[in-house]
Amino acid sequence: MVTNVNLLFYLKKRNSKVTGPIAIYLRFTVDGKRTEVSTGKTCPAEKWDARNGRIYGNTEAARTTNSQLDRIHARAEELYKLMSLNNEVLTAETLKNRFLGKAEKARTLIEVFNDHNEKMESLLGKEYERSTLTRYKTCLSHVKDFMKYRYHISDIPVSRISYTFLEDFDYYLRSVRKNGNNCTIKYLKNLGKVIRICLGNGWLAVDPYINYKPKAKQVDRQVVTLAELDRLKAKEFTIERLAAVRDVFVFCCYTGLAYADVFKLKRDELVEGVDGGLWIFTHRKKTDSLSRIPVLPAALEIITKYCDDIRCQIANSLLPVMSNQKMNAYLKEIAILCQIEKPLTFHIARHTFATTVTLNNGVPIESVSKMLGHTSIKTTQLYAKVMDQKIGLDMQRLESKLSR
Repeated sequence: MVTNVNLLFYLKKRNSKVTGPIAIYLRFTVDGKRTEVSTGKTCPAEKWDARNGRIYGNTEAARTTNSQLDRIHARAEELYKLMSLNNEVLTAETLKNRFLGKAEKARTLIEVFNDHNEKMESLLGKEYERSTLTRYKTCLSHVKDFMKYRYHISDIPVSRISYTFLEDFDYYLRSVRKNGNNCTIKYLKNLGKVIRICLGNGWLAVDPYINYKPKAKQVDRQVVTLAELDRLKAKEFTIERLAAVRDVFVFCCYTGLAYADVFKLKRDELVEGVDGGLWIFTHRKKTDSLSRIPVLPAALEIITKYCDDIRCQIANSLLPVMSNQKMNAYLKEIAILCQIEKPLTFHIARHTFATTVTLNNGVPIESVSKMLGHTSIKTTQLYAKVMDQKIGLDMQRLESKLSR
């Protein structure tokens, strides 16, 4: 909401060497930001009343110029009041443009959203991943469908986006699209980035997200227990594809690597660490942050197994990693064969490393965060699921201390 609009006439002398009458300018100041425009009038410096923004004296010329300045001021004042009543974006620049008669093209939400997605697409592989672009394209599709469903329109000026618009979109995603709470919040977050672009460019005066504060629900993340992990490692597979998928999955259970990171993992990323042992030094594909992971014996055993694998040698890869779709499909078969009664997906390996392998064995969360390549420890805390087994052991130790 605009808190301050000020109009001021002043003399603008362009060159100190120039003598004679000086040009009179009108300065527009809106919320501390200002711009100016020439009135086409002049005044000698010694006859200018800077306090009142008018010309001293009662001569015919002074009265005429002051009267013209009064009309200019009244017109500018009327324009900003009109813009306020119409809920238009009111900035120093938009007020000046309206004063000069420049009709500024109204920005629309779909136009800005499309422009954002096109720029994101041009930066694929540099700043963004394909999956991120897909999420924004899906969000844009939902916004289009929502406006047709709720308002019977195909687009909307960004200046008309309000808290009510967000509330209606939120309700539409939950009721019509049947999206869950966290999925709905993600789409509103994607839309929020486009709204921030509008705010930054001055196309939207009030942030509609100020009072929109939804809460994400805690997701119960599945992990593989120590007993299940032992069954996976001990199982003998006669089918080569299942054995390879199991090995890559177990490897990630002991390294915390996500699918995209183990897929691109090269042999030269296996280096000697500060302790003289083998470490994995790699950059996460998702965030480009560096992960430094000491190689545990179980992971080293798998690396050694595929050291002479012809597929790995040709690709210079550490392990034979298939497509994510195939990996997840084969993990369903592996779960049945290993009597694991939970839907195994590849990302469960990352959760397993964070909980079963590290946090539940006393590894500090700061170290786990570094190995996972998280940029914030808050992200790691989402993985910090303390299992019943760990709670039981901790309470046994407490009981022992209390009995003594």
